[in-house]
This record gives sequence, C-alpha cells and structure tokens, in this order.
Amino acid sequence: MSAKFEKSYLEVLGLCCSTEVPLIERILKPIQGVGEISVVVPTKTVIVVHDPLLISKSQLAEALNRERLEATVKLDGEIKHEKKWPEIWVIACGLLAGISYLKYVYQPLQWLALGAVGIGLPPVIFRSIASLKNYTFNVNILVLIAVGGTLALQDFSEAGAILFLYSISQWLESRASYKAKAVMSSLTSMVPQKAILAETGEQVDVSKVPLGTVLAVRAGDAIPIDGDILEGQCELDEKMLTGEPFPVAKQPEDTVLAGAINLNGYIKVKTTALAENCVVARMTKLVEDAHGKKSKAERYIDSCAKYYIPVVLLISAGFAVVPAAMRVENEKHWFYLALVVLVSACPCALILSTPVAIFCSLTKAATTGLLVKGGEYMEILAKVKIIAFDKTGTITRGEFVVTDFQNLSDGINLNTLIYWVSSIEGKSSHPMAAAVVDYARMHAIEPNPEQVENFQNFPGEGIFGKIDGKEIYVGNRRIAARAGCFSVPDSETQAMGGKTRGFIFCGSSVLGVFSLSDACRSGAKKAIQELKSMGIRTAMLTGDCHAAAVLAQDQLEDALDEVRAELLPEDKAKIIDDFKHKAPVAMVGDGINDAPALATADIGISMGISGSALATETGDMILMSNDIRKIPGAVQLARRTRRKLIENVALSIIVKGGILALAFAGHPLVWAAVLADVGTCLVVILNSMLLLQGNDEKANCDTRDECRASLISNCYSNNVVAKDKCETQNCSLLCQSEPSSSLNMGGVCKSNYVEESKLIKATEAMEERRCCRSCKREELGGSSEGLSEITIQ
Repeated sequence: MSAKFEKSYLEVLGLCCSTEVPLIERILKPIQGVGEISVVVPTKTVIVVHDPLLISKSQLAEALNRERLEATVKLDGEIKHEKKWPEIWVIACGLLAGISYLKYVYQPLQWLALGAVGIGLPPVIFRSIASLKNYTFNVNILVLIAVGGTLALQDFSEAGAILFLYSISQWLESRASYKAKAVMSSLTSMVPQKAILAETGEQVDVSKVPLGTVLAVRAGDAIPIDGDILEGQCELDEKMLTGEPFPVAKQPEDTVLAGAINLNGYIKVKTTALAENCVVARMTKLVEDAHGKKSKAERYIDSCAKYYIPVVLLISAGFAVVPAAMRVENEKHWFYLALVVLVSACPCALILSTPVAIFCSLTKAATTGLLVKGGEYMEILAKVKIIAFDKTGTITRGEFVVTDFQNLSDGINLNTLIYWVSSIEGKSSHPMAAAVVDYARMHAIEPNPEQVENFQNFPGEGIFGKIDGKEIYVGNRRIAARAGCFSVPDSETQAMGGKTRGFIFCGSSVLGVFSLSDACRSGAKKAIQELKSMGIRTAMLTGDCHAAAVLAQDQLEDALDEVRAELLPEDKAKIIDDFKHKAPVAMVGDGINDAPALATADIGISMGISGSALATETGDMILMSNDIRKIPGAVQLARRTRRKLIENVALSIIVKGGILALAFAGHPLVWAAVLADVGTCLVVILNSMLLLQGNDEKANCDTRDECRASLISNCYSNNVVAKDKCETQNCSLLCQSEPSSSLNMGGVCKSNYVEESKLIKATEAMEERRCCRSCKREELGGSSEGLSEITIQ
C-alpha cells in the first residue's frame, strides 16, 4: 500500500438521512485501499481517505453509483452550482401524477398515474435492493412498500403522488441546504492550490513548496502558506480565519497565515510551515472532524433509529394483517391506515433534526473564528454556568514590557545579568520571555540562547539554564525554593504597583529582580459583563502574584465574581474540579500552565493564535483570534442551537402525530402522510439554517467615555506597534503608531479605511472622526495644537 494517502470528497445526492450512512460504509469499507470514511449528512458529502494507487476518486464514485446513490467527485475548492430545477424525470413524474387527478373529469386520465409510477419507481427499487443486499433498512424500503400497497388497492394516482413527493423532496432538501454547503466549502477550500516563487515568478503547487521559500503575494491574492513578511506592507482580510471583520495591517517581520486575502500592496513572504501543516490546514481538519463527530443527542436518536424502522414495519403489518385475519368490515380502510402508519413513522425528519442544527452551528462558529471539535461541546456550552479565565494572554493582552530591572548583586555587572537572563528567556515561549529579550536588545545587548545549557521549564514557577558556568533560575517567587533560596526580597519590590515581578537566582543568592507591565484586553470587561447578564459566573485563575491579579480586577472595574492568584497548574485544575460540583464549567486559557485546567473543565476553550500547542490540543474549542468578546457570542450560539434542537424534534413529533390522529379519526390519506414527511424535513432544514444568519458582531464604543478610554489606551500607548489596531473602536478605525514631530506622545491615530462599500458608510466615518478628535483633545488637556488631520482614504 502506498505510504501517501489522499482525501477525496464525494457529493452523494442519494443520501437522505443518517439511516443510509451504514449502507455507504458497507459499500466502501470492503474496497482495498480505502481507509477512513466520514459522512456529513446535511451537505450530502462523503469524505474518504484512500490510497490513490489502489483506488481512484472516480472508482469510489462508481462503487456508490452501482447502488444508485448518485455520487459525483467534488474537486478541490469546488462549490457546485445550485440546481434551480429538478431532474426532467422528476418533473415528468409530477406532471403525469397531477394530470391523473383529473380522472374525476375524464376517467381514462387515471392511467397516466401508471406512467408516473413507471418513471419514479425504478430509482426507489434499485436503492431498496442495495439496502437489502447490505442488510440495512432505510426510507426507500418504506416508500416502496407504501407504493406497492396503493397499487394493490388500485389507487394509481396516490401511488404516483407518493413517488413524485418523495423524488421532489431530495431536490428540495438539496436546495434548502445549499447555503450550508457553500459555507462549508468556503471553509475547507480557502487556500489557493498554487504559489508564486518570488525569485522566478513561477507558479508551483503549494504541496511542493519547502520551508524557507520566499513567495510573492500580489494584491487580491490569498496567502498560500504560513510565513513571515520579508518585504512590503499590506492589509489582510482574515475574516475566514479569525472572524475579524476588518482588515489587519501587516508590515515586515509580521506573521501571515495561509488563507488570508491580500487587499492591497505587494509582499514577499518567507514560509515557516509546509502546506499540510499550516494553521488553515489544521483548521480544516478540525472542522471536518467536528462534523464527523456525533453529539450525545444525535447518537441517542441514531441508536433508536436502528430499531425504529423494523418496529414500525411490524406495527404497520399488524394494522393490515390482523383486521384481515379477523375479517372485520372495511378492510380497505385498515389497509390504508397501515400505509399511513408506515409512511408517517418515517424517521427522516426526526433523524435530520439534530445533525442539521449541529452542522449549521459548527459552521457558523467556524466562520466567526471559533473552532469547535464536535457538536457535543456545543451542547455542553449551552449548559455552562461558570467560566474561568486565565489572566496572562487571555484577560490581559500578554504583551509585556519590562519597566524596571534591578541588580541586587555587587559582584555582577547589570549588563551581564541582563545578558544571562535574556539568553535563557530566549529559549522560552512564555509572553514574558519576549519582553525580556526585547528589553535586552533595547539596551544594545544581544541574547545568545545557543550558549544556554540544560534549559528546563517549570510550569507555574519559571525556568532554569546554565550559562557561562552559572546556574541561573528566573521566575516568580516559587522558583526560589527550587533554587535553594528561602528568603525572597520584599523591600525592593514593594513599589512595583501590582506589576508582575520576576526574580533571578544563582543558587541561594538573589542576583536581581525585574518588573513587567501588562494591560487588560480592550473588550474584556464588556465580555465578562455580557456573560454575567446571561447568568454565568466568572472567575480569574492566575499563577501571577496577588497584586497583579488585583490590578487586573481593578482595570475590569471588579467585573469578575472571583479572583484566585499565585496558583500552580494543578491548583487551577483542583479549583475547576471544585467548580464542577456546583455547575457545568468552562475554562479559557492559552498556555502550558492552563492545559490541566482545560482538560479538567467540562469544556476547555483555548486561545488559538497566542496559545501554546498543548493548550490548543487540550481545548475542546479554539478561539482563532485573541478577542474574548467572541466567547459570549459562542455561548449565545450554543443556546440558540439547543433551542433549535428542541424545536426540530418537537415539530417532527407533532406533525407526524397530527397525521396519525387524522388517520385514526377516519381519514387515512397516504399522500398527506408523504407530504407531511417531506414538509417536515424541509422545515427542519430551514429552521436549522437560521443559525447561519446574523451579522458579525462589530466592536462598538457603547458610550463616549468607553470610546475615549479605548482610543487613548490603544492609540497613545508606547507599547502599541504599527501593526496593532484599536480593538474597541466604532466604524473600523485602524490605529497606527507613527512618530510626531510636534507631539511627544508615541503615536498619532489615523483612520485607515478601505473601500466604503466593504466596511462603513460615510456618516459613520464622520462620527468616528469626531470621536477620535475629541479623544485626542482630551489627552492633550483640551488643546488641539499639533493634531494631525484625520483623513478618509
């Protein structure tokens, strides 16, 4: 067998509901070279992992078509056009069946119904035979029995109507779910299959691009592979990746992700991953895997459906056979009643009620930058009553700046100490490490991680490394015990005002201490308040010191219900376990320290971009952006999904119950039962697709004060780099740090709009302009001197 497997996508129009999934599996699994098979019922898609040297895509489709399942191969990135009209034979079947009802005007027209039966019956027969050959029962068998029964009663028009309604239902379901198919296809095919080499201009397959290759990306093109910008500036549309509705400014040394669209500018990108390992490739796999996993409700309904159809067949047979055996009057009425019971009990609508709603929910979540690893987690999220947050990188920005660095050892030069610490931190992935390295470079000290030996990471404590023969420990207060020091200096750190503190030890000696500042994310307060308005308690669990935790709580204006500080990873997990005894709990985190808590919680939500690989692997949901304001939206989506599930199931049962009640009341109409079944399936699909609707949330300034605070903190902070944009602005204002000769302020806020039609109306732009100018005047104490004019490009 070839070591190189490939994944193929087949669109199977003959797939009605999950009762036919076993049939597809029994057809494909025995074929040599076929590996994994997953079926996405709502989009009628079969995903097959296979060896192309042993079995091709077309051969897979042929195997399904031999059983009349109408399978076609979907090419990479293909979104099949919506069929505006049904097949000709379906239209002909409907016309003949409809005209046959004119038999009350001209009786010979009733024989046209036999033509409708002759046209519509063969596909049902072939599919029924395929099901019986593979020892599966599905809706085709029920329809075949119903048609056979009405023909036996010589009610040809009703037989033709049954076949037409059943045939047209598949086309109607396909049209109804077209939007869901299109959204799913756009998610799984957002990356171009070709890349342009910057050196030669040659186009090559992305699968053949090695690491470190320099690619050219023109305006209007999508980034083909993850990488870093070497040259050029641009704005990227990352909406399909992160859910961010506005363009993101990029410049040299910034990281870009495959699938993002270059709106303007020409850039050269040096690849940092292979095509199959890109973020979007992993994202696509997560989306596909999520759709392949069944939720708890779906598993329960499917397990019932295994026995449901055989039981219904027996009950229906009882209504037909028992009255005939007892020779009761009006045997024809009982026979019709048996057929109505048979058709009304078709489980398609009930079986579709759960997977379609879950599919639409997962798809909507993915389009807003939230990847959910299965429908079961949406069900859990809908029940969550407590959400715990990590602090660093989750509630706070995680963009540390060293504000103070003190040397407490007389025998060591400060620059030497900074060199040692920055070199050791250079081997760490913690956000604080990058701040220390940047601080060293600001002081013309170049770290050299290659000189560090025996590097070790102690989650919740700090790091260790040996450099220039010195064994150096860097971390929080807890690292002191590991270093052999049992007295941590307090006097030197009392004035740090709640900032994060770092200690440097060499054996039992304290070499130095430094402090780092961090700020809460814009919108963190709003997200927590929204969660509280939904009846959810919030808590912050951090390994940082009490003073830093209190400072964060102060910045949030005491929005959190509970704050715990100086916690080890196992402490976080224990607290989460205690919370679980009270109510379902979710944990939001981004680092290695959070992995145990993420795994312990009923549902773990990891920060995908800034988070560690372990946190991403452990989390049940992945937030592709760093905007925690998406979490309240995720909870709302989960709750809407739960309501849709209840509505779908209730609707399926009520409609079928109504038809049965009508039949038992003396009006057993087989065509009405088929129409009710078809109609219920359509309503279930359309009701579930309402989850795909809704405008993407925009970051708004709810009040003038909030707008002012956001603009000042984001536009004028010395920590903001040119690529950052204000996170809570109205009307998609982008803030960039830019030197100003007349103001010693670290930046001037400009609006960086793209086309008005893509983002905002001119009136909204003018409102934001007034807001931003007002903010700047207030920052200057009422003076407008030196302000640059805000322009709309």
